[in-house]
Amino acid sequence: MRHGGSAHAGLREQLDAFLDEHRGALAACLDGLSEEQARRRLVPSETTLLGLVKHATFVERVWFEEAVTGRSRAELGIEAGPTESFALTAGDTVASVRTAHAAACAASRRAVADLDLDDVLPGNRRGPLPLRWVLLHVLRELAQHCGHAEILREQVLAAG
Repeated sequence: MRHGGSAHAGLREQLDAFLDEHRGALAACLDGLSEEQARRRLVPSETTLLGLVKHATFVERVWFEEAVTGRSRAELGIEAGPTESFALTAGDTVASVRTAHAAACAASRRAVADLDLDDVLPGNRRGPLPLRWVLLHVLRELAQHCGHAEILREQVLAAG
């Protein structure tokens, strides 16, 4: 049975809903922005609105491809570490990053659709972890990045 017993099913549905809410909120930080605005650096780090969504794509792929399948990041064609995942290339556009993010989120949902919260994902660098831990970790990370995005977007829009 998908998502275990009824108590687990309710929790799983809540976690999935919160994840999707934060995925959508992060993607929406790019709404109505020009390419320049999406790439604008307002902090010393490489964090930009476009970079945050690109990083979120990396997060999805690490936690729902690498961890589920055990395939290496090199095999998956993703950055070696989180810092590199913020770096923008000349080919990164609002449209291309949005498309990659939406595809990664859809793949993430499919990858864990038939797993229960206590199922163990074998492919993480930290060692095997239960799906419950992974979902909570990704939710925490997305919530943090949504906060970053809200502040950066406010600054970008205020500057024009």
